[in-house]
Amino acid sequence: MIDEAVLQRVLGVALRTGGDFAEVFAENRRSSSASLEEGKVTELTSGRDRGAGIRVIRGETTGFAHTADLTERGLRDAAEAAAAAARSTAGGVQVAALTRREVPRPHDVEILPEDVPKARKVELLLRADEAARSAGGAIRQAAVGYGDSRRRILVANSDGLLVEDDQVRTRFFVECVAVGDTGMQVGYEAPGRTVGFEFYDEVDVEEIARVAARRALEMLKARPAPSGKLPVVLRRGAGGVLFHEACGHGLEADLVNRDASVFRGRMGEQVASPHVNLVDDGTYAREWGTYAVDDEGNEARRNTLIENGVLTDYMWDFLRARKEGRASSGNGRRQSYQHLPMVRMTNTYVLAGTDDPDEIIRQTPHGIYCVQLGGGQVNTATGDFVFGMTEAYMIEDGEVTDPVRAANLIGNGPEVLRSIDALGNDFDTWAGTCGKDGQGVPVSSGQPTLRVASITVGGTAGS
Repeated sequence: MIDEAVLQRVLGVALRTGGDFAEVFAENRRSSSASLEEGKVTELTSGRDRGAGIRVIRGETTGFAHTADLTERGLRDAAEAAAAAARSTAGGVQVAALTRREVPRPHDVEILPEDVPKARKVELLLRADEAARSAGGAIRQAAVGYGDSRRRILVANSDGLLVEDDQVRTRFFVECVAVGDTGMQVGYEAPGRTVGFEFYDEVDVEEIARVAARRALEMLKARPAPSGKLPVVLRRGAGGVLFHEACGHGLEADLVNRDASVFRGRMGEQVASPHVNLVDDGTYAREWGTYAVDDEGNEARRNTLIENGVLTDYMWDFLRARKEGRASSGNGRRQSYQHLPMVRMTNTYVLAGTDDPDEIIRQTPHGIYCVQLGGGQVNTATGDFVFGMTEAYMIEDGEVTDPVRAANLIGNGPEVLRSIDALGNDFDTWAGTCGKDGQGVPVSSGQPTLRVASITVGGTAGS
């Protein structure tokens, strides 16, 4: 995107008034999306955005400026603005010669979505829409969506680093609305991977639609959920968002340093059941949060956060790691070139155990079987959370029975970690967008089928 000699000169401009560190982050992003409602294509869009953000650090002060002008003049102007914002004083910092680092992709992309005709993408929408509407007469509405993106980044800094990455992501979603005697119920399914259009050789869009429709139809038959403290079995993948929100954010070093984490000062302590191993892995398979390098140029890594229930590490970006005299964990991420990087999760998950998932249910006389969680709220300073369950069933006499509706899980992240008493030998993930301080980035989370021995269920029926 930018000539190496230009990068060298721009970094020199950024540091000539005495900064300790300077960085150029350049991004070229393209995306396309399509949506269909009521059997008609309602949106078919494509977009492109490119620019650069320049960061200058001096002591505890960070200056930042961004520009959509990638000419040398535009980059120099942004570098001067960032240096001024850092309130630097004159100095004689030397910029190290840039050395290009080649970092292999976690996997190859076979078909770039940008090379696929729009008609093929629309065909996917039509097939899924037909499958959703064919699932039952109670399905009154279906919304289908397609999305892809390609994000090419370049990072160069005054330590001499020069590295690039090319990230391609593809996603499909279906939302169905069913209407019956119990009112209106919604079912949703939205798989996504960091791959190209070959994604559709691996997933069946009709099956995605049928899953979403089945969820909506099942909830029409649901009875009110019980309330009180109960064992809850989370189906594989279903609880990923819970561990991401209620535990993962509290393990991000910036929140820890701001005293906004319940895990602050607990390194080396037993914070979870001995069954629990929690990792964040930016290299994992082809998951939604996978990449070769983070947005500060550090290679993605597999980081163990909790091992056998013991807190072993936090997640780190360059700035926080630099202050601690340690290496970044590859968790410095930003929404775009217009944003500063911060500590963010990638693919965060609980490792599988050895228990048979069916046996976990059989050994639960009475409780809740949660198949899908919805949105929720978390206080990272205390770990307290509330999550809605969008698909859940009763467990009675060790068997999954009736669906339940209007149920919330109410608890505390560390307490849930300590209350896990069974971990299945299966595994699945959930893909989504993580919001933090006004920035959204793609992430995934996952877990095996597991049982929380006791957690508060907020329902509308008595326990």
